[in-house]
Formats: sequence, C-alpha cells, structure tokens
Amino acid sequence: MSAPQLHGARAALEPYQALLAHAELELELAGRGEVQALTALAARWQEITAELPERPPPLAAPLLARARLIHERTRIELQRLRESVLSELAANKHARRIAEGYAGHLPRRPRVDRCA
Repeated sequence: MSAPQLHGARAALEPYQALLAHAELELELAGRGEVQALTALAARWQEITAELPERPPPLAAPLLARARLIHERTRIELQRLRESVLSELAANKHARRIAEGYAGHLPRRPRVDRCA
C-alpha cells in the first residue's frame, strides 16, 4: 500500500476506532455501576454511529467485531447491575416488613415534639 493509500485507510478507520473506544468506555462505566454517566453517553453513541458509512470498509471488520463483543459484555454488566439493585430492593422491603412487625408492638408516640 502506498503512503496516500495507507493514510486513506487510516482515515477510513477513524470512526470505527471511535466506536470501539466508546464501547470500551461504556463497559468501564457499566462495570463501575456509573449508570448516570453511561446514560449521558447515549447521545454520543448516536453521533458516532450516524457518521458511519452504510458499508464499512473490509479493514473495519475486526474493530466492529470487537466493538460488538464489548457491547454484549456491557449488556451483561448492566443486567448484573439490574439484578443486584432488584435484590437490594427486595432485601430492603423484607427488612421494612420485619421492622414494621416489631413496631406494631411498641406504643405509638406523637410524631411532633410539642416541647420544642
């Protein structure tokens, strides 16, 4: 490949490299449970994918395959995070029911301190 062709090939791959870098960042944020930061990146994903040509160059295939795998890992991380949050909510609900059961045996106190 000549120097101009090599430069052209590199330039053609830049959007796919950006896509891969974005996918890696999403995975990192999902792994740390930073859902708000991850949500904020959604618009950037749309921008990157909107810039991609309809047909990727053959040299982009490995980048796209890696981005697809990372995207799947991110989906799995988010599923794990969701399950963890649901489990914590269930545990809190259970603890609240137990506490309410004990509170039923205590005399009721006024909610307003009238001495203040």
